[in-house]
Amino acid sequence: MHPLELFGFCPKCGSSRFNESSEKSKKCENCGFEFFSNPAAAVAAFITNERGELLVQRRKYEPAKGMLDLPGGFCDGQETAEESVAREVKEETSLEVTRASYLFSMPNVYRFSGMDLNTLDMFFECEVKDTDALKAGDETTDCRWMAIEDIRTELFGLRSIRHAMSVYIERKMNGLGLKK
Repeated sequence: MHPLELFGFCPKCGSSRFNESSEKSKKCENCGFEFFSNPAAAVAAFITNERGELLVQRRKYEPAKGMLDLPGGFCDGQETAEESVAREVKEETSLEVTRASYLFSMPNVYRFSGMDLNTLDMFFECEVKDTDALKAGDETTDCRWMAIEDIRTELFGLRSIRHAMSVYIERKMNGLGLKK
């Protein structure tokens, strides 16, 4: 279900004359209020240890419960993407990010509460203070280090994460580096 389908009445004046204005907005014919359904910002972290292994985690909740994932999540208001990735890594792994370098972004559709949310997923290469501090947070069942060559992208539950993993692995295996 598209998020705009949930709005039958104008959230400003309550009119039932709240109609589709474009594929991403609804506009009230009564008061003129227009609501846009723009993508939510999300972040994910590529973190490697001293052996070059990548940190992955297993999702505790839907969507993609039980599947592999990268540390990350949604950005909060008044927070930069770099602050978001550092906060999410800390919450999900107990690791402290000391550097976050932007790599690339990908659009995604995130199914939540029966609704398809458009997201813009931003991927970062992160360095952390102490890899020995690794501990699964509340949203993950476990965290582990995996050799790049052992990673199978089909084990990752979210579409954009699978695609990002493919890009990351290809660049790593071909020695291309990660910066565009």
